[in-house]
Amino acid sequence: MTTVLSDRDRLKQDDRPDETFYQEPRFVTHADDGFCDRLTALYDDVLAPGDRVLDAMSSWVSHLPATAFERVVGHGLNEAELAANDRLDEYVVRDLNAERTLPFADGAFDAVCCALSVQYLQYPGPVFAEFARVLAPGGAVAVSFSNRMFPTKAIRAWRLASMDERADLVERYLTAGGLVVTDRITECPEADPFFAVVGRKPTADDAE
Repeated sequence: MTTVLSDRDRLKQDDRPDETFYQEPRFVTHADDGFCDRLTALYDDVLAPGDRVLDAMSSWVSHLPATAFERVVGHGLNEAELAANDRLDEYVVRDLNAERTLPFADGAFDAVCCALSVQYLQYPGPVFAEFARVLAPGGAVAVSFSNRMFPTKAIRAWRLASMDERADLVERYLTAGGLVVTDRITECPEADPFFAVVGRKPTADDAE
C-alpha cells in the first residue's frame, strides 16, 4: 500500500474532530435529484441481487435500487441518520479519519458503496485497503461525488483540485488500496455533475 496524500494534502480548514462537526443530524440529500437517480442507476449496474453491501460513509438514505440484497450494512458518523435509513439491516458508527479500520471480517461483502463523502477522507490509502479487505474477491467499490462539499471539512487536495483531478485522486485511492479501476464515469448536465469511479478486488484468476 502506498501513501497517497502528504500531510499538507490532508489538511482541513476545520480541524476539530469530525464527530463534533457531524454531531447534529442533517436529513438532506447532498446532491440534486438528477444526481441521485443516476447514482441509483449506477448501483443497479454494479450490484447484483443477493449481494452483501457495505454503504460506507452513509447517512439517512443510501440511493440503492429496489433490488433484494442479502445484507446491507451502513457506516457513518451520525447514529440518528443511520437509524433513519430504512435500507440498512445494521449499522456502525466510526470516524475513519481517527480509526482507519472496519469491524468486519475479511471478505464479508460483495460491494462497497461510497457516495458524496470521499472528499473528507484524510487517510484514503488505509481506508481503501480496508474496503479491499472486507470485499470478497471480484467485489466492487463504487465511489461517487459531485461538486458539492462542506468546504471546511474537505481535505486541501480535494478543495484545490478540478473535477477531473478529483477523479484522478479517487483512482489513486483505489489503486493504493490494492483495487483495480474498472470504470470512470463523467456526466455534466446543467445541474449537479455526476462523477463516479468503480474498482474491483482482484481474483485468483487475475494473478495468473
